[in-house]
Amino acid sequence: MNIILADNQDITRAGLLYVFEQIGVENVVTATDKAALLDKLRDNPCSVVILDYTLFDFSGDSELLILGERFKNAFLVLFSEELSLDFVRRMVGTSLSVSVLLKESPMSEITDCLKQALAHKRYICQRMLEMMLVPANTLESKVPLTKTETEILRDIALGMTTKEIAEKRFSSFHTVNTHRKNIFRKIEVNNVHEATKYAIKSGLVDTADYYI
Repeated sequence: MNIILADNQDITRAGLLYVFEQIGVENVVTATDKAALLDKLRDNPCSVVILDYTLFDFSGDSELLILGERFKNAFLVLFSEELSLDFVRRMVGTSLSVSVLLKESPMSEITDCLKQALAHKRYICQRMLEMMLVPANTLESKVPLTKTETEILRDIALGMTTKEIAEKRFSSFHTVNTHRKNIFRKIEVNNVHEATKYAIKSGLVDTADYYI
């Protein structure tokens, strides 16, 4: 069985390749963007895909679900730093061929998840499973964005990179990146496309100003 490691972070790929080596898996190929992932899946449609969805330019979960429909024999492991609860519920509720693993998970969970994926068996890491089991009406209400976060979200929606925003605000890349992660967590989105939709829907960006 072929494994596609779809992640554009060198350290993550190196770490997972090491883990696969430890559990005796050798046939692992890598993809660092969506185009490469699609090419690998066309060549090996029955692959297990380890994907950091937040780092690839998917326009939303609907595109990911379409990918699952196109490659019905593939098995997907969502492996990211943070994923919104609504997104995870939609994904696991729509397909049995989806596992969820956070990058902060202990090594025992990472190893177990990968072994289960090789057998096309679902695995949900402990932290995400606990979040999913909490009744929706007991979850904390959304925390409103601060003035700084609102300004940064608008800049993100207008197409500015983290580096460009940092230069504009005379801040460090690290500071703006931290704000970005907090924004995505608060508004429960996973990538720039979803954040942009939120900004437009909330009136932070006029559709006349928005362009790609």
